[in-house]
Amino acid sequence: MATPRNGAPKVSVLLCFSIFFVFLLLSSGRVFGQSSPVFACDVGSNPALASLGFCNSSLGIDSRVADLVKRLTLQEKIGFLVNSAGSVSRLGIPKYEWWSEALHGVSNVGPGTRFSNLVPGATSFPQVILTAASFNASLFEAIGRVVSTEARAMYNVGLAGLTYWSPNINIFRDPRWGRGQETPGEDPLLSSKYGSSYVRGLQQRDDGNPNGLKVAACCKHYTAYDVDNWKGTDRYHFNAVVTKQDMDDTYQPPFKSCVIDGNVASVMCSYNKVNGKPTCADPDLLAGVIRGEWKLNGYIVSDCDSVDVFYNSQHYTKTPEEAAAIAISAGLDLNCGSFLSKHTEAAVKGGLLAEAAIDKAITNNFGTLMRLGFFDGDPRKQLYGKLGPKDVCTQENQELAREAARQGIVLLKNSPAYLPLSPTAIKSLAVIGPNANVTKTMIGNYEGIPCKYTTPLQGLTASVATTYQPGCSNVACSTAQLDAAKKIAALADATVLIMGADQSIEAESRDRIDITLPGQQALLVTEVAKASKGPVILVIMSGGGMDISFAKIDVKITSILWVGYPGEAGGAAIADVIFGYFNPSGRLPMTWYPQSFADKVPMTNMNMRPDPSNGYPGRSYRFYTGETVYTFGDGVSYSSFKHHLVQAPKTFFIPLEESHICHSTRCKSLDVGDQHCQNLGFDIHLRVKNTGAMSGSHTVFLFSTSPSLHSSPQKHLLGFEKVFLTAQTEAQVRFKVDVCKDLSVVDELGNRKVALGQHVLHVGSLKSSLNVRI
Repeated sequence: MATPRNGAPKVSVLLCFSIFFVFLLLSSGRVFGQSSPVFACDVGSNPALASLGFCNSSLGIDSRVADLVKRLTLQEKIGFLVNSAGSVSRLGIPKYEWWSEALHGVSNVGPGTRFSNLVPGATSFPQVILTAASFNASLFEAIGRVVSTEARAMYNVGLAGLTYWSPNINIFRDPRWGRGQETPGEDPLLSSKYGSSYVRGLQQRDDGNPNGLKVAACCKHYTAYDVDNWKGTDRYHFNAVVTKQDMDDTYQPPFKSCVIDGNVASVMCSYNKVNGKPTCADPDLLAGVIRGEWKLNGYIVSDCDSVDVFYNSQHYTKTPEEAAAIAISAGLDLNCGSFLSKHTEAAVKGGLLAEAAIDKAITNNFGTLMRLGFFDGDPRKQLYGKLGPKDVCTQENQELAREAARQGIVLLKNSPAYLPLSPTAIKSLAVIGPNANVTKTMIGNYEGIPCKYTTPLQGLTASVATTYQPGCSNVACSTAQLDAAKKIAALADATVLIMGADQSIEAESRDRIDITLPGQQALLVTEVAKASKGPVILVIMSGGGMDISFAKIDVKITSILWVGYPGEAGGAAIADVIFGYFNPSGRLPMTWYPQSFADKVPMTNMNMRPDPSNGYPGRSYRFYTGETVYTFGDGVSYSSFKHHLVQAPKTFFIPLEESHICHSTRCKSLDVGDQHCQNLGFDIHLRVKNTGAMSGSHTVFLFSTSPSLHSSPQKHLLGFEKVFLTAQTEAQVRFKVDVCKDLSVVDELGNRKVALGQHVLHVGSLKSSLNVRI
């Protein structure tokens, strides 16, 4: 409390009442700014703003942005280069916080979003790696739509921003990476489809305005970023040495698709260096590729403190002013952090940076806010103005979270068909394991506060009587409590063991050394399986794969499920699958390697392709030549499905002009960039039949193996379709194949080529040869 100058504290009754009233408002979660959104051009409060060009929504965005930029001083402009953007009260522009997160639901990880009594939680979907396992692009987009609706609803009551730094579309290259859980997996096509679909769900408006944004998404972390902290190498110092070939056929495609197919509003550059250059300081990667080649319509943002990192940790520049100048000149528009607000003015005054470069950066930032309607006055009078707390955590949204988990859960083993369990035949179920009754573990990282939780134990107990023992005090499981666990397993009709990891094992800034079950978990599983009276179902809750070879071959362990981090409704979804209320259809989006891989292969080796000269086995199903525990696409169902090829060409001719060199010289491949590649394609038609007794969904994968040229992949995914079939019915599935896009490979120089000769198309056990000729 302030003390008046005469030295005597004087507090009036009125002031006491005011403090009490503020306390009531705080405790109810209804404080000023929390019940109303942040926006510019509030003409209702200040009619004079109507005369400003940038507040005139009838003008084009480019002219509005230009009008705004020319009104700003240099210091004001610099205030718009950082995530906690400054205000310009004379122009009716309030402070705006750019940093919000929405990886798998509205999150309060960034400072732009928070929860209160008004909105205590938001729908928490499964962690991305599990959603990706559904291989259902329409689901990816549907989740994005729900998340953006809840985000807009929270924005309208002052609890959230409009700019969300999600999704993470890095390739899950190494099973030890702590952030692999945030990604769609190891395959460039799946990652591309996930990224562009989720972005469309977040961004697309419901009024058909193609340039408007519901919220602004951001694809991160650009690029070749997938080492956080492994054996003394951290992301702030790591230099990813990447071949041109790997860059263009593995690391870049998801980002390219995000910009071109998803029309994302932002790309975030990463902490690491790529081939010696910090990504946020590389003009080729930023201005050259993202904005130049891919034509980003939006802004480029740094990962938080990345500019500070390349100055202070990587020592890429001698002075902070040089770092600011290099970043902005390279194409960076927004700095998450405060570095640019401190050092940009000195960079301009020192002649290192032209003010025009700052104008360019803030033009991209303002353009994004214009597309969001931030400068159109009160958002409550706009398209999404009626959304509010009633639209967050709706029953429909929570049901979608459960459905997403069900669709992603992967059944890895089921012999001899012990699952599904009968909820009427099973009179007692032993539920054991450190993840059997968890809540927060289920929502992974970059999480928010969920609407509610259903733990695995709660989900299972809803169908049958259960007994429960954790078996370990936590997932580290330094000492397994065997006796109590074995005792309940010996008495129960069936046993469910729920094991795996949590953020103490794999997380941001925490990569794994070992990829086995932590501590004495394996001992607990084996001993309980030996003691069990009935079937034993092993459930692995984790982001990364685990070497569970011991369980795969243990005949006492009848079934194995991988459930990722399954979100707020994870326990209900696990029970739905175990009891057969839902037929599992998930497929692994990443390879599960043996521990020997982690023992021999440095995480820091970025090469995707194997090197026989030194025994390096390569990475991912596309290139890896070693043994696996499970591989990409693995997963079984309670039904069986048969594929029948209806239509596929045997030969495909690429038309070339008479003067083309390949008419006179024997060519092994053709450049994709040439004119002959326009609109070349064919269809593949398949019949898929559910030959089982249970309705269910099935993912049809179309793979291709190219002629052996340019160290091409062993096979690569061309497309996938999810089809639902009732028992004993069939459906036709069609794939459209773009020859130059889908059948091409990247050569050693990074050029895309179509190999001439014999290609093999794979669907399940079916194979069809295709001869590509000129």
